[in-house]
Amino acid sequence: MDWGLKNRIASILKSNNGRGVMLAVDHGYFLGPTEKLEEPKKTIAPLVKYCDSLMVTRGVVRTSVDPNFPVPIVLRVSGGTSIIGEDLSNEKITTSVKDAIRINATALAMSIFVGAKYEHNSLVNLGNLVNEAEEYGLPVLAVTAVGKELEKRDARYLSLSCRIAAEFGAHMVKTYYCDNFEKVVSSCPVPVIIAGGPKLPERDALALTVNALKSGAAGVDMGRNIWQSQYPIPMIRAVRAIVHSNYTLDQAYDLFKKLCQEYPIRNNQPNTSRNNFSQNQKPQQNRPQQDRSQQSRQRPNKPQQNKPQQTRPQQARPQQNQQKKQYQKPQQQKQPQKKPDAKPQPAAAAQAKSQ
Repeated sequence: MDWGLKNRIASILKSNNGRGVMLAVDHGYFLGPTEKLEEPKKTIAPLVKYCDSLMVTRGVVRTSVDPNFPVPIVLRVSGGTSIIGEDLSNEKITTSVKDAIRINATALAMSIFVGAKYEHNSLVNLGNLVNEAEEYGLPVLAVTAVGKELEKRDARYLSLSCRIAAEFGAHMVKTYYCDNFEKVVSSCPVPVIIAGGPKLPERDALALTVNALKSGAAGVDMGRNIWQSQYPIPMIRAVRAIVHSNYTLDQAYDLFKKLCQEYPIRNNQPNTSRNNFSQNQKPQQNRPQQDRSQQSRQRPNKPQQNKPQQTRPQQARPQQNQQKKQYQKPQQQKQPQKKPDAKPQPAAAAQAKSQ
């Protein structure tokens, strides 16, 4: 293995323990603006200093990653399908090695789909990518994707996928954690990094990290379990403590809870202009903004609704017209009936809208 190749791998998996914390923010290449990653720059900025490398697409690198911050880039170079498409396995190489070099990528990443309809294409793409990347000393990370078939995540299937990826020349493999994960690691001759997968409760995600490392994983590549947390900074710091400081689950979770007191929820949200709504973790976060903005517009109207109620008993204007007292007296009896009927109705409607 060439010096440059070794050096780049060492910047992802630290040489002192062979482990690394990779922050995955490449989900948009097939999921689009997924929850809490709607504005990548705001999601990445507060977290990037706590990760060893960043897995990302070239579009987000150029628009949302600070070029002045020296974080190793693991560049996703495959794609071509979306979550609403027919088959996620129909991926091709979408980013050239030359463009990866222009970006100054540390490593390249692509997905393989063992057992899927387009298995052959993905594996041939991996072999071709390794051939070209080796010419420039760039390591390749193979991602053992399962598409929408999450039930495939067992030791037998993942061992098969990881071993094939290594046989095709991948320098690192990213896969899912599973029962009997030691079998997956022992049968793969290159470092295995675990994927965080779908969002879990924080303690469960930390337990996943602890168990994977005990089973021989070289690190984690987490995304949603970090930046979809209400406290992403404490979460990534707790994960880092497990990976690089050998924290136990209880120690890591205690650290997480302690850091949550130091980092308010509002400082951990990707959209800092929407911090007041940080407790809503679903894509409906924009709806409370609209409701609250309507409330804020209606609040000034509430005192205005009370003012006419205070002046109604006075009825100064009818009393000032003394010349028409005989005619006003019967009108005064009717007018109070019309005014309460006419004015409380808008007030009641406004109160109903504000609720």
